[in-house]
This record gives sequence, C-alpha cells and structure tokens, in this order.
Amino acid sequence: MDPKALKAEFPILQQDINGHPLVYLDNAATTQKPRSVIEAVKTYYERDNANVHRGVHTLGSRATDAYEGAREKVARFLNAASTREIIFTRGTTTALNIVASGYARQTLREGDEIVLTQMEHHSNLIPWQQAAKVTGATLKYIPLQPDGTITLDDVEATVTERTKIVAIAYASNVLGTVNPIAKITEIAHRKGAVIVVDGAQSTPHMKVDVQALNVDFYAFSGHKMCGPTGIGALYGKAQLLESMEPVEFGGEMIDFVELYDSTWKELPWKFEGGTPIIAGAVGLGAAIDFLEQVGLHNIEQHEKKLSRYAMEKLSEIEGLTIYGPRDERVGLVTFNLGDVHPHDVATVLDTEGIAVRAGHHCAQPLMRWLNVSASARASFYLYNTEQDIDRLAESLVKTKEFFGYESIR
Repeated sequence: MDPKALKAEFPILQQDINGHPLVYLDNAATTQKPRSVIEAVKTYYERDNANVHRGVHTLGSRATDAYEGAREKVARFLNAASTREIIFTRGTTTALNIVASGYARQTLREGDEIVLTQMEHHSNLIPWQQAAKVTGATLKYIPLQPDGTITLDDVEATVTERTKIVAIAYASNVLGTVNPIAKITEIAHRKGAVIVVDGAQSTPHMKVDVQALNVDFYAFSGHKMCGPTGIGALYGKAQLLESMEPVEFGGEMIDFVELYDSTWKELPWKFEGGTPIIAGAVGLGAAIDFLEQVGLHNIEQHEKKLSRYAMEKLSEIEGLTIYGPRDERVGLVTFNLGDVHPHDVATVLDTEGIAVRAGHHCAQPLMRWLNVSASARASFYLYNTEQDIDRLAESLVKTKEFFGYESIR
C-alpha cells in the first residue's frame, strides 16, 4: 500500500489551502472521495438515472440493478448472511434510530435496562434516551477506565438479566478506543440482551464480519469510508428485522394498501419507504470496490503505524494533553494544547493548510468525563503519511508560539 499513490486518486487533496499543500486530518468526520466514486455517481446520473423497483423501461432496470448490486456489495463487505439483512439508510444516525424506534420501543418494558458507555456519540445515546422515556426502561453505563477503555469485568457487572439492549461503539470517535465487541456480544447474549453496534468509526478502518462478531444490529455511514454523504446501512439479523414494524411509511415499502389498512413488503424493502438514495448507494458500492482493492487489512496496519507515530511526535510537545489509550486505537489523536481553546488551535492550523476537527465531537458526556469543554482531533486515513503528522507537529509548535507559549520540543 502506497499512501502517496493513493492520495493521487483524490482530486480534492491536490490543492493548496492558505498557500500550503492541504493536509486533511478530519477523516473521522468525513473522508474524501476517490475519482472512481465520483465517476460512479456521475455515470449514474448521466446514463442510468431513474427510479428503482417501479419502471419496466431500460433506465429503470439499470438503476434497479445498480441499486441492488450495491446492496450485494454491502452484504459481502460485512459478511451478512443475506442481502435481506441490509437496509439502506441516510447513515449511522438513521440506522440507530430505526433500531431504537422500530425495535426498542416495541420490546422494552418498564424496568428493562439499556446499557451504554459514556464514550458514545450522541447518535448512539439520544435515541436510547428517548426510547427509555417512552417505555420506562432504565439507562445504565459501563464505567470507563482512566485511559478511556472498558473492562470485561465491568461489562459483566453492568449487564444483568434485566438488560434487554447493549448499545456500544466499536471504536470511539474521540478516544480512539477499540472495544472488544465479540466478547461484549457473548456477555450480552448470555444475559439475554441484544447488542447494537455503532460502526461509524470501525467500518472504514478494519475488516468487519458481522457473523463472526455475532452482533444483532450494526450501523455505519458511507461518507466515512470514501463514499458519498447521505448514505449508510443498517445490518440486522433477519429474524429481528422480521419482528419489527417499519418506522417510515409511504410508497415503495408496501405490499397491499386498502382504505383502512396496509401490509408491508418483505425484507429489506419494508424499511425503505419512498424513493431511496439511489446515487448514494451506487457511490457506496464504488467506495467498497475501492477499499477492497486497497485491502482493509492494509488500511488497518497503515493507520496503526500512523497512530503510533502521531502519539510519539505529539507527546514531545510540552503542554499538549492526549486523550484515550496509548496503544490499541483507531487512527485518530484527540488533544488539547495548554489552555488554548481547540477552536483557536484549529484556526491557526488551518492557516498552515491543516484541517483538524475542534469541538465536543458530538460527545458532550464524554467531554465532561474528560473534564474539558472541547478538544481538537486529528484523524487519519489511507492517504495520510508520516509527513502529514510532521506538518501537524510543527504547526502545533507554531501555534504555541503564536499564543505566547515557550516552544519546547
């Protein structure tokens, strides 16, 4: 894997920002798109644009084939047992809301428990808060260790026979923590609970096998893995999806409609009401082709190397605090530089052509656990290099100087 050669496949990365070559380190928020994905979406609109599942004309048939072909790619990518288990959504947020509304609100009763962690993105927290309010269920949290990890002993202690749902991120978008999902799943199932996994920060960076993990639901977004915005998917075990009612009603998801009642299509279409995100699905399929050509194992190893290098380089900067585990983590580093506000850090870095994220990262409870209001985050992907991290470190030293701190490396 040659990240410099891969970078050439991304048109947006071939530009200068504020007089400097762009160093894009905001990949946990969204990744850039290679030419093959851009061309796939462009070709769909120029050649195949039509609604799916409806028309018998040639364009409609080609659009349907492209859309359902993308579903087949997602099923293979996740190693789902069937395409029936893949629901196209707008992204991770929508997918998690479908589970919280279509499954949790139907099955939970007063006194039941939903188990989370404090590292969850708001998308994997607020839907469960709302489900608990409606059903009378109780929210419980697996405690975090000082380095932002969780222990299986704490999972065992928190998940009880009253727990019906365990909802957890595979990887934290702030701490970089990679949770032991297979082992957590075993505990959840042994206690009689289903497990819902937020895969937004794991799917782009490592090989995911939903059958090997034995998870019940798994959600991810296309835009974090070289695909378009506005498209993602929910994986769910077929028997669970069959038991759920749709959460969106209208055209395309129906079987028969009478004046006073209706019946639904079979999986997966009963969850895809209205005109679906056809171009997005086509682009997601092209992104999967691209990632599989590069190799998920190669991407994972490259990011681990970058993370280790970033931890070493940034740890040399006096006054910089890094959050999360020192070792096993996905490709991101979240930090604060003395008492300089993260937004100011990000602004100065932008003048150097370096794009990072600053704020609470949609994880306000975790920020409070860290005892900060916000932080800066540099996140890496397959096109980033050690030279990008060198640029980041050098610019952070300049940031210290800009704000009047002594430059110590």
